[in-house]
Order: sequence, then structure tokens, then C-alpha cells
Amino acid sequence: MKPSDRLLLNNKSWLQERKQDDPSFFKRLANQQKPDFLWIGCSDSRVPANTITGTDPGEIFVHRNIANVCMTTDLNMLSVLQYAVEMLEVQHVIVCGHYGCGGVAAAMTNKHMGLIDHWLRPIREVHAANRESLRDAPPDQQLNRMCELNVQAQAQSLAKCSIIQQAWHKRKAPWVHAWVYSLADGELRELSSIEPCSPIDPSFSLQF
Repeated sequence: MKPSDRLLLNNKSWLQERKQDDPSFFKRLANQQKPDFLWIGCSDSRVPANTITGTDPGEIFVHRNIANVCMTTDLNMLSVLQYAVEMLEVQHVIVCGHYGCGGVAAAMTNKHMGLIDHWLRPIREVHAANRESLRDAPPDQQLNRMCELNVQAQAQSLAKCSIIQQAWHKRKAPWVHAWVYSLADGELRELSSIEPCSPIDPSFSLQF
């Protein structure tokens, strides 16, 4: 049996369990998508949004990339954000990083890695801005603190985005949250949350 076949077999087992527990589950799921949450997380295979939040399919709209970067020149992320905020009208946008993130660790070095160097630049800028405060900590603590600083910086970046600001103006939503996940114990922690219509730097505050 090919390794990929195991996934197909697992799917059959999963859907049978679902049907037994809730016979109308798939019919409801096929008819409507109305999640309250947009999750922008890391692509790391150990951080699946539905699993670690105990939610069902249909409850979270998900976008994932390396090191959960919210780059406002990334048309993929922006398209997901606009659809979630304007069409699905999510109430919460969660940017979730995780301790021990390989992308953040890479951004803390000077090693050339090719195309990904461009992607990691926003994290390098966060690191440069906080280098002095991190200097005296042990390496593992530096990395974990940088994972926290990165997720908070990405949440702040979203608050400056016109898609979020326009939604705040129109419907006083969504909240923007910065969360971090611990691979060591499975716990999610909220580091900060940005309330709709919160004041931001005047240079980024748009008038509608």
C-alpha cells in the first residue's frame, strides 16, 4: 500500500464515524459556509487549526504559510483576507504562530536559503528591531520570544491593512488576535488582541 493510500482509508473511517455521530453533518456542511473565524497560521504540519482548537470543518476559514507572515504584498493572503472579512463576514481574525518555528529560526540567521529569504524579510526586520532586548537570553528563549514578537507584528500589520480598516468602518468587526501555540504541551495562548476601530498610527489610518 502506498503511503498516500493510508490517507484515503483514514478518510473513509472518518466519514463513517461522522455519519454515525451526525447523519446530517455533510448535508449541512455542503449547503453553507459561515465561519466566525479566519485563521492565519504557519504551514507547519504539527499545527492544524481545527485539531488544536477542537473545532469542526466549517467553523474556521484557514490560510497558512511559512511562519504565519501577513505580508500586504502577498495577493494570496490578501485574497483570503478579503473573502473572509467581506464575504463571509468573520468576526475574528486569528494570527497564530508557534514556539520553535523553523521559519522564525531561519530569519534569525544570516544563512542564504534562496527564494525564502525574500519571504522571511518581515521577520528579519522584527528581529533587527528587537535584537538588543534578546541578546542576553539563551538561544531557545530568544527563538520563542521571537515567535511571540513575530505573531504580534503580523497582527499589527493586519490592523494597518485597508481590508480590516474598511470592515471596522462598515460593521465594527473583526477583532484581530495574536496567538501562539506550544508544541511541547499543546496549549494555545493569546498574546494580544486588537479591538475593532482601535487607534493606529496616523500614517496608516485611512479615511472612508
